[in-house]
Amino acid sequence: MTTLPTCSPCLVEAYRSISSSTIGHFGRDGHLAGLMPLAPDVHLAGPAFCVEVQAPDGAILREALIACPPGAVLVVACRGDLQCACWGELRSLAALVKGVAGVVIDGPVTDVRAVRQLPLPVFCTGVSAYTTRSIGEHGSVGQPVQVAGVWVRPGDLIVGDDDGVHALGQARAGEMLAAFEHKQRQDAERRDGLFRRWQQGL
Repeated sequence: MTTLPTCSPCLVEAYRSISSSTIGHFGRDGHLAGLMPLAPDVHLAGPAFCVEVQAPDGAILREALIACPPGAVLVVACRGDLQCACWGELRSLAALVKGVAGVVIDGPVTDVRAVRQLPLPVFCTGVSAYTTRSIGEHGSVGQPVQVAGVWVRPGDLIVGDDDGVHALGQARAGEMLAAFEHKQRQDAERRDGLFRRWQQGL
């Protein structure tokens, strides 16, 4: 049975201005270590929609893309052959057609030149020219998955940018939002002060 993300749209919108480094300032909880954006100048916020792939079989991703709601972040846990890329240009285009907010993959991707040209945030562990194929639908859709050692559940809030990516349970995201916003205001004030001093010294 597929579990649809239920993260509050208001909470998602609030986190569009929160940086991943601000979240990381408060600890390692939810940090998906080793996953970085494929292209620069990205920011991602949205509820998780989870899928587990048993590489080299990538057939389950078709079902996941069909079921993934618009605005959700497709979170892909790769199992099996960890050198096998399960994501590339065609799946990125399909995700854009579906309105997926972004993709977080605990594994490599392929077609990187083409994928980098598309307006779809993609976070991954690296790249590979060895790719999945359709063998038979093995894996799971809409169930909790483990990514970079962190359990991610459908509806968890995914927040990512050039510095990395976090998965936050909805309760923690709600509880910590005010602290994150306060931290960013403090940093902005310090940044402005230091910038003015630097300009004065030129």
